[in-house]
Amino acid sequence: MTASTSPQSAPFGLWPSPISAATVAAGATPLSQPQADGLDAYWLAGRASEGGRTTLLRQRGAELVELTPAPFNVRSRVHEYGGGAYLVAAGTVYFSNFADNCIYAIYPGQTPQAITRPGSARYADFARDAARNRLIVVREDHAVPGAQPVNTLCAIDADGTETILAHGSDFYAAPRLSPDGRALAWLSWDHPRMPWQGTELWLAQVNPDGSLAPATLVAGGPGEAVCQPEWAPAGVLHFVSDRSGWWNLYRLAAGSVQPLCERAAEFGTPHWTFAVSMYGFRSDGEIICTYIENGVSRLAQLSPETGKLAPITNPYEEIRELRVGGGAALILGGSPTIPLELAHFDLASARPHVLARSITDLPADGYLSVPESITYASGGNGQRTAHAFYYPPCNAGVTPDATEKPPLMVIGHGGPTGMASSTLKLATQYWTSRGFAVLDVNYGGSSGFGRAYRDALKGQWGVVDVDDCVAGAHYLATRGVVDPERLVIRGSSAGGLTTLCALTFHDVFKAGASYYGVSDLKGLDDDSHKFESHYNEYLIAPKPESETLYLLRSPINHTDKLTRPMIFFQGLDDKVVPPQQSEVMVSALRAAGVPVAYMTLEGEGHGFRKADSIVRTLEAELYFYLRIFGLVSPGQPAVVAIDNLPGVA
Repeated sequence: MTASTSPQSAPFGLWPSPISAATVAAGATPLSQPQADGLDAYWLAGRASEGGRTTLLRQRGAELVELTPAPFNVRSRVHEYGGGAYLVAAGTVYFSNFADNCIYAIYPGQTPQAITRPGSARYADFARDAARNRLIVVREDHAVPGAQPVNTLCAIDADGTETILAHGSDFYAAPRLSPDGRALAWLSWDHPRMPWQGTELWLAQVNPDGSLAPATLVAGGPGEAVCQPEWAPAGVLHFVSDRSGWWNLYRLAAGSVQPLCERAAEFGTPHWTFAVSMYGFRSDGEIICTYIENGVSRLAQLSPETGKLAPITNPYEEIRELRVGGGAALILGGSPTIPLELAHFDLASARPHVLARSITDLPADGYLSVPESITYASGGNGQRTAHAFYYPPCNAGVTPDATEKPPLMVIGHGGPTGMASSTLKLATQYWTSRGFAVLDVNYGGSSGFGRAYRDALKGQWGVVDVDDCVAGAHYLATRGVVDPERLVIRGSSAGGLTTLCALTFHDVFKAGASYYGVSDLKGLDDDSHKFESHYNEYLIAPKPESETLYLLRSPINHTDKLTRPMIFFQGLDDKVVPPQQSEVMVSALRAAGVPVAYMTLEGEGHGFRKADSIVRTLEAELYFYLRIFGLVSPGQPAVVAIDNLPGVA
């Protein structure tokens, strides 16, 4: 696409844009979970046009092969968020199939064949025990209806026989077998902790019969979060711990834990999904790692012996995953000018060779907004510093009206223990190319800024996150770059609660959008799945003290204070935030006479995967805001029904 040579004039919000909702849906291919096997590269790619199916691809030389054609869907639902859905070892691939939760094997030159049988179990985070011809996995068994599932570490033989290796903890993750097959390390944790609060790293010898000897606690505890245990080629156990207040690298040597590089930076990320990798070994004396510093990812070479961290030049400002092997790294990364892509990064030449791009057809640069990283004072007395990315409106085909300021869309990310990144996303550019400014907020509680910042949300969900979004909108309005009368806020999941609280308890935003958002904290507890069933004890308060705070902070209990128009989007198969969370809120707003729209989506869960769903929701949200701002022309067809709003549709 090329920018227009004759810019036209149009109101903010109505700028003609080449980035349509269909472009967003078709142009962004979800990429995840890269792995290397010798010189071969593997990764998962989402297929929005195939109902959100996830498939496994392999690049071997110049040949790209899809290993799991339809109807296979490489996805796990352990902890509901999944991850760790496949493993490749010596040319053989093992994967979890979403439809039946079975593990399948793809032996060289063959088609997928089931190893396990359909039943009540789900599997994730595979490790290959070659000496015993078996897999070691995290198993989640849903055998008892109505009860919480049972999580264990389990060995699965080639014939499907399953043997429990470790049990008794509420959660397990990251089984990692030593190179000689004689020791197994893993993580576990128990309610009420989430894994970024406190986990335990265990180590056990593997007996000749494949069972485990009594395990030894290596690191971790209620106040120390350990993640990504890995073995160096010579058999030294490494891991990431936040015992210093930052997720830094450590190793177990001579029976003691040794820090490798003490730094105010994050070498790990919250365990929302399994098998995320942030470092790997080029050799025993060389670690290739990525870390987050001031909200930006860096790539570096680390010497375990000297602790020296040498930067590696690369084009990325967000590195989501990193795998090392064969003198190269597989990097899943992006930047403000690079959408998420998978690159084979030659460590000798420091050159990336792109294997897959999430977006293959980018609009011209003149239609892409490059964000500014900003910090600003927040909290009651401005005693805290909040972080955000500010995207100004950008469209080379339009001359902005100098007498007008753009509307601002504030985004609260999900999690809430998560992080907003600056990687180029068409879903953001959809708004900026139409004349919206966007503020993507890393509110207190976000990861990437150390444990103290992460713990700022402890007991303060619905307060600190909301304060930081409100303060960000005030900051930009005070700078004079946005219209204070056209401030909107949107969020998904936990960000939906932020959105609802901001609109209910503050008089700043004029409208908002909730994507499968939380409105009733008590209901969230009642309906939550096992992984998050005690999350609110951290975010709000332990029971029974939480009951009063639930009433105070749940927007559903204060609909009399919510007078701003809202639109809700909800997947009907959502098991994380069930539909009744949105339905009760929508009904209350309808009854209160507040303008409200509600769109449900069949076959969608927590997060929308289908192309049609992405198109419908984006177009409906835009139409909703334009109606609220009075920018819809008389007679224009309604994209979504808006109750309690008279006028032009």
